[in-house]
Amino acid sequence: MTSQAPDTAQAAIRGLCPKCGAPGLFGGIVRFAPKCSQCGLDFSQFNVGDGPAAFLIMIVGAIVTILAVVVQLQFEPPFWVHILLWVPTTLALVLGLLRIAKGALITLEYRNRAREGRIVE
Repeated sequence: MTSQAPDTAQAAIRGLCPKCGAPGLFGGIVRFAPKCSQCGLDFSQFNVGDGPAAFLIMIVGAIVTILAVVVQLQFEPPFWVHILLWVPTTLALVLGLLRIAKGALITLEYRNRAREGRIVE
């Protein structure tokens, strides 16, 4: 366990607790652990929602589409080559970047004490 909280990029990339910096933010590939094993921070109180996934679909989709068009125009490979190239590339990019995006968002929520909006009457 580190004595101070990690910066946002480090926490997101390495999957560190935003409070104490201990590893273990994720309990699966892109699923958060229930809580930090070191400091006990409850990760279920944070709501990252589908925001990271929506942005990544557009970003990764654009990148893969551009690369597929370039490969097609330069090499004219058969369709099965495109399947072998772009399906695993898309999956790897989405899963890898989704993990980083979700880690960054939960870290920013913790640091900025972001909570759901409340109407004051």
